[in-house]
Amino acid sequence: MIYFDNAATTFPKPLSVERRASEVIRRWGGNPGRSAHSLSMAAEAEVFACRSALAGLFGSAPERVVFTYNTTYALNMAMKSLYKFGRILISDLEHNSVRRPAAALTADLRTFDTHPELPDGDARTSAILASIREQLPASLIVCTAASNVCGVTLPIRAIGELCRKRNIPFIVDGAQAAGVLPLDVEADNIDILCVPGHKGLYGLQGSAAMIFSEHGVSLPRRTFIEGGNGVNSLEVTMPDFLPEHDEGGTLAVPAIAGLRAGIETLNIDAIRIHETSLFRRLRRHLERLGERVTLYVPEWEGSILLFNIAGKSSAEVSGVLNKHGICVRSGFHCAPLAHKRLSTGTDGAVRVSFGRFNTVGEVDRLAEVLGTIR
Repeated sequence: MIYFDNAATTFPKPLSVERRASEVIRRWGGNPGRSAHSLSMAAEAEVFACRSALAGLFGSAPERVVFTYNTTYALNMAMKSLYKFGRILISDLEHNSVRRPAAALTADLRTFDTHPELPDGDARTSAILASIREQLPASLIVCTAASNVCGVTLPIRAIGELCRKRNIPFIVDGAQAAGVLPLDVEADNIDILCVPGHKGLYGLQGSAAMIFSEHGVSLPRRTFIEGGNGVNSLEVTMPDFLPEHDEGGTLAVPAIAGLRAGIETLNIDAIRIHETSLFRRLRRHLERLGERVTLYVPEWEGSILLFNIAGKSSAEVSGVLNKHGICVRSGFHCAPLAHKRLSTGTDGAVRVSFGRFNTVGEVDRLAEVLGTIR
């Protein structure tokens, strides 16, 4: 089986991830923060070690790392705890994990133009910021760091700087960028960064986090979930400090342990170079097929390549590939805004998303099968 659906979840996982999670289950799977016995304390130590690893990776502090169960959950928590009233501004490339919570919060939901047709640089950044300014005031701005459909990135630092000057809370969806692109909540002016554990960080499903900057910690927020966490049990309200303010109930300790193991294997620069080289190789293969293939914003090199083949729906292409043991994703990828912006048509498109374990030989095999589709 050849796996090119890493934007959904990376596969396979490093062996150390499997071993770390298994060790938790077999040897010391206590409930962290609930007891003083050795198994509970061991679990708490593992949880804190993962908080520290995430904080180091994203420029925060361990106590400003809140664990959740996926990025969608993190984005919902961040948006719904911060939002008060008025307009929410999102980009025109957003995943439904941003769009749907925003639409549930307000009827005044607007999108700003990401200008994917422009090359990355000062001119594009200026155009994006102008599109944002045209639609202010806003009570909240939420956007992705990198599209899950086509790999187009956004100038997060510049957008965050605008938000900071206008005193607008800024939430970033790091689902596709975490572990592939450098992100720093302080340097990039991010209030809350939401990241998955099971994608570019090579952890297990069931692990994700909200990463707060110092500025984000100071923002007034409501609780999104209430319950037990072993702290101030006599009080009727959740603690007013992180991470306990936002963590209710038992954490997914095996998944958190696996996430730390995944982070320990990362070399972000090497991963980006490898995945970009695979992207370029597949792009060259597809360009040789001529007008039969439509590539969407192929100049945005990275981990994701989006295309269609003339006369075939994306589902048909995906089905043929699956019969040859090749996993890709077809359709709208839970991001209809992005597909509309890119004009992919009524069937969406085929997405090939690379991971660190993919090889040149696998790319060549994919191209070989695509060349047989008529």
